[in-house]
Amino acid sequence: MLGERRQTSARPEDRHETRPDGRPDDRIDDERMDEENILKPEYVRSVQDALEAGDDALVYELVEPLHPADIADLLELFERDERHQLAAAITDLMTSDVVAELNDFVRDDMMESLPASRVASIAEQLDTDDAVQLIEDLDEDNQQAILAELDAEDRHAIESALAYPEETAGRLMSRDFVAVPEHLTVGDLIDFLREDRALPNDFFEIFVVDAKHHPVGTCQLSWILRTPRTIPLTDVMKRDQTLIPAALDQEEVGNMFQKYALISAAVVDASGRLVGQMTVDDVVHIIAEEAGEDALLMSGAGEGDINEPIRAAYFSRVRWLVANLGTALIASLIIAAFGTAIEQLVALAVLMPIVASIGGNAGTQTMAVTVRAIAMNQLTRSNTKRILLREMRVAVLNGATIALLIGLATGAIFTPMLGLVIAAAMVINVIIAGLAGVLVPVIFDRLDTDPAVASSVFVTMITDSMGFFAFLGLAVVSGVVG
Repeated sequence: MLGERRQTSARPEDRHETRPDGRPDDRIDDERMDEENILKPEYVRSVQDALEAGDDALVYELVEPLHPADIADLLELFERDERHQLAAAITDLMTSDVVAELNDFVRDDMMESLPASRVASIAEQLDTDDAVQLIEDLDEDNQQAILAELDAEDRHAIESALAYPEETAGRLMSRDFVAVPEHLTVGDLIDFLREDRALPNDFFEIFVVDAKHHPVGTCQLSWILRTPRTIPLTDVMKRDQTLIPAALDQEEVGNMFQKYALISAAVVDASGRLVGQMTVDDVVHIIAEEAGEDALLMSGAGEGDINEPIRAAYFSRVRWLVANLGTALIASLIIAAFGTAIEQLVALAVLMPIVASIGGNAGTQTMAVTVRAIAMNQLTRSNTKRILLREMRVAVLNGATIALLIGLATGAIFTPMLGLVIAAAMVINVIIAGLAGVLVPVIFDRLDTDPAVASSVFVTMITDSMGFFAFLGLAVVSGVVG
C-alpha cells in the first residue's frame, strides 16, 4: 500500500557490500560499471544487441544484477521503442523502485504505455508523494483510470495531494508520519509504537498534537529512549518547531530547511491541522531541482532535459530566441545611427564589440548573483539599496581595471585619444551592467515574475545598447571622428 518508503538513497549496505574506499564490492572492476559507477558502453551495447536479437532471457540475465537506480539509468539510455521493449523483457524487474528513479519525461512516456491496473499496482508500492509524481503529468483520462484501480484510502490520499498546486509542500509532502495526543506519557508512547501495526516503516521524529490535530511539539526517538516512562510528553517534547504551510512553494521549503538546519518539519493546512511532513531527503531533490531550473531559465533553455520531446524543446527555446532577436535590433539601430562615424574610422567597428561583450559578461555576473540572492531570500526589500550600492562599487572597480587595460592597448595600437574614449566607455558600460544586473531581476521579482526567466534577455539588451551608444557617442563628442 501507499507509504512503503523506497530506499534508493539509503545506507550503502542496502545496495552493495561497501569497501573502505566507499565503492561497493561487486562494482570493483565490474564488467557493467566504470570507476564512476556509470554503466559502461560495452555493457549497454550487449543489452541492446540482445534486444535486437529478441533474446529476452539474455536481456533479463544481463539486467537482473543491477540496482533499481541503475536499471532506471539503463532505460533512459535507449530510444523510446527500445525502452518499451526492454521494459517488456525484464518484466518483474520493473519495480516501483525503478519507476521512482526514472527521469520525468521517460516515466510519463512509460506510464502512458502501461495498462492502468499495472500503473496502479506500482503506485500502491510508493509513498504518496512519489505516487503523485507518477501520475500527476498524465492526461486526465489516464489519471482517472489509474485512480479507479486504487483502493479508497490510497485514492483519497492521492486526490487530496493533487488538489494542491504543483511544486508546493502539499503536493510533495509525505503523509506517512507518527502523531500522538499530548496527554500521553513517555511509557504510553513507547507502548503505542510497539503495538501499532500501521506505522511507517521508517521514522525518527514524532509529532505531538492537540485535540484539534494541531502540532504542539515534536519528540525525537533518541529523547524517548533516554527518558523515564512516567514523564509526560509535554515535559520532554520540543515546543519550538518550524511549521510549513501546505500551499508554500517548494523553493521556499528548501530555503527554510537550509536556514533552520531542519531534518524534518510538519506540514499544516490552512486551519493549522497537521496533514503531512517534509523530510530532508525530499528537500535535497528540491534544492537540486530549483538550482538547475534557475540556471536553465536564465539561458532560455526551457526544461533543459535531454529526454524532453523535440517539439516541447523547440517551443520552450525559440520564444526566447525571438525575444532576443527583437532586443538585438535595438542595438543594431544604435549602430546604424553612427554609421557615418564608423565609415570614417574603421577602428570603431573593430573595438565596439569588445565594449558590449565585457559589459554583457559583467551584467551576467551581477544578474546571477542577484537571482541567487533573491531565490535564497538574501535580497529583500530591506536590503535592496545596500546590495545595489555594493554592486556599484564592485562595478566601478571592475570597470576601472578593464578600462585601464583596454585603454593602454588601444592607445598603443591606434591613438591615445581613442584609448581614452574606449576606457571611458568601458567604465560607463560596466557600471550600467552592474546596475541592470541588480535592478532587472529585482523589478521582475516585485512584479511576481520569476527573475530567472527573462532577466538575461533584458540585461543583455541594456549592456549591448548602452555599450555601443557610450563608445560611439564618446568617439563623436571627443572629436576622434567628425
